[in-house]
Amino acid sequence: MNIANIPFGTTDWSAVAQTAHSAQAGQAFWRTQQFGDVRVRMVEYTPGYVADHWCSKGHILLCLEGELHTELQDGRTFALKPGMSYQVADGAEAHRSSAPQGARLFIVD
Repeated sequence: MNIANIPFGTTDWSAVAQTAHSAQAGQAFWRTQQFGDVRVRMVEYTPGYVADHWCSKGHILLCLEGELHTELQDGRTFALKPGMSYQVADGAEAHRSSAPQGARLFIVD
């Protein structure tokens, strides 16, 4: 990630339009801002959310509320609770997420 040519600014996430994204189960709601090549999102997964794909994009992800379960394609699993984060590079371990009780996340990619 190269953060360049982005002047100082603030974001009121409640004022950013929300978009709905389907999944294998549940839904994801994104509030997205694009700053040059950097995408920043506030994401909410409904209870029972299960991703419908393996993701190979890099992210830095912080769990704000709920619990996020992340499975890697090699079978390893991780659970993030509020205040925990993960980071993964583009093209590194493919991953997919679920949120049995729902989750709210802050994601930079």
